[in-house]
Amino acid sequence: MALRQDPRQNHLLAALPTDEYQRLAPHLKRVELTLGESLAESGKVMRHVYFPVDCIVSLLCVMDDGDSTEIAVVAGEGIVGIALFMGGESTPSRAIVQSAGSAYRLDGQLLKDEFDRASTLQYLLLRYTQALITQMAQTAVCNRHHSLDQQLCRWLLLSLDRLPVNELVMTQELIANMLGVRREGVTEAAGKLQRAGLISYRRGHISILDRPGLEERVCECYTVVKKEYDRLLSHHRRG
Repeated sequence: MALRQDPRQNHLLAALPTDEYQRLAPHLKRVELTLGESLAESGKVMRHVYFPVDCIVSLLCVMDDGDSTEIAVVAGEGIVGIALFMGGESTPSRAIVQSAGSAYRLDGQLLKDEFDRASTLQYLLLRYTQALITQMAQTAVCNRHHSLDQQLCRWLLLSLDRLPVNELVMTQELIANMLGVRREGVTEAAGKLQRAGLISYRRGHISILDRPGLEERVCECYTVVKKEYDRLLSHHRRG
């Protein structure tokens, strides 16, 4: 049980030297996040950052008419709230829990204080931010140039990389909101993947039956993002 409560299940926290981690550890509060919960709203000053452990958080751009599109996902490899240490304090995007689970919350000022020490944490956060920007840029390219089938494969694989199981709890309506498309389009795309034997979909549960098959079908955007995360962050993971 102690392992399950360890903040160092988050890769950024796990990569910190002992002295830096011990400065933050007493201030890290474990929180349980529910599906659809908002961690940050467009234009509002953020007071906390979140280090996910076994949840996934979607960063969404929301239009005036309520339509939205996912621009990136954050999970155990990263942090929600880069605007705080980048100096912006707020962001035009929303942060919504895509897959329920746990995270560790930290007061934003404490993070900024540690960042300003020019410590290892600063180095890690800047590298993570570069990886996140790559994901955002590649998502924009993918949404413009690739088919919905390929976008859905990319989304499924990025989500799977951040979960310990091969199943997602997600309705087609929510997926449509993430991808910024009509629900009917997601139904058709998911149907193709199911008929191909790659996934099984029932009552809001998507089970991955053939991951190699998804990887063969996905566009290059998935590989670009994965390679950049591995290049920038994999050498700093511990344990």
